[in-house]
Amino acid sequence: MRVQLPTPGFSFELLATHGHARAGILHTPRGDILTPAFMPVGTLGTVKAMTADELRADPLDARIILGNTYHLYLRPGLEVITAAGGLHRFAAWDRPILTDSGGFQVFSLAAINKVDDDGVTFRSHIDGSKHRLTPEVSMHIQAVLGSDIAMCFDQCPPGDAPADVQEVALARTTAWAARCRVAPRAEGQALFGIIQGGVDLERRARHAAAITALDFDGHALGGLAVGEDIADTYRVLDAIAHTLPAERPRYLMGVGTPDNLARGIAAGIDMFDCVMPTRNARNGYLFTSAGRVNIPNAKYRTDLGPVDPECPCTTCRTYSRAYLRHLYVAKEILYSRLATLHNLTFYARHVRRIRDQILADGKVA
Repeated sequence: MRVQLPTPGFSFELLATHGHARAGILHTPRGDILTPAFMPVGTLGTVKAMTADELRADPLDARIILGNTYHLYLRPGLEVITAAGGLHRFAAWDRPILTDSGGFQVFSLAAINKVDDDGVTFRSHIDGSKHRLTPEVSMHIQAVLGSDIAMCFDQCPPGDAPADVQEVALARTTAWAARCRVAPRAEGQALFGIIQGGVDLERRARHAAAITALDFDGHALGGLAVGEDIADTYRVLDAIAHTLPAERPRYLMGVGTPDNLARGIAAGIDMFDCVMPTRNARNGYLFTSAGRVNIPNAKYRTDLGPVDPECPCTTCRTYSRAYLRHLYVAKEILYSRLATLHNLTFYARHVRRIRDQILADGKVA
């Protein structure tokens, strides 16, 4: 079943289902994204420690990466991105890019001066300079970046925010989504709406109904992995994800561990992003088929085996745990490159393995 999405050139093809889990293809003008998909995070126009060629190469084969509206707006700035001809040319990346709206970063990183129904006035975490971000400004920045998928500007409250704060955030996010929907976009740029509501299921369902009624190309669950208990995350996922329109891609923002991804897929999610594989790599934590490896541990000092014997990445085929530990302890830059390549490959293969299982065992859509 292949359905044309509202933005020309984009369509979503559902191939098989297994319970609520889905395997499909998000067709875009810059290439197909096999779903479920994990999207490496390239906050500043780069997936930390990786080149574009490494991201594209097998067995990682990243079909889409993320860029961050807030960070790229502040540095290098829109003038530089415009002169470069957009983020794809600037970063030498010819496959799809999704940009977030900047909302999460404004609320989590910046020194906020004022939040009102029109937008947010904030000070940069870099130099303290004052800026104003509204739905229209967010959409303008994303249009200059030229991402393939833009995200609506939203208000993301903390996971433990009280009900009255959640309700205000819901009302603003809905109003801002409607404004993003009619704001000018880059040619051929799809737009996803974001569903908030914290861990209250009634509030989540109510907001899902409001956002899906606006006819976006896809829908995202935001406001999870922001301090709530993982049991609450799963409760929201299990109740809401499968109720979102089946003919549109479903995106879980900022989550999470390999187990979190598996649970999200089982709930009906198609797309994921998280800094965990890259950040954990730099901090010495490597994901493997036998569990997590803490590479600074002294027991790996003379361990000449690969990080993961089941992994076909260059790191595992070429280098030992002892060598990686040596690089980490010596603070050699090569460590971050090799460790990041491995962790991203592990995530990509983890999600593809689940996709293959859905295709093999599920029902044809």
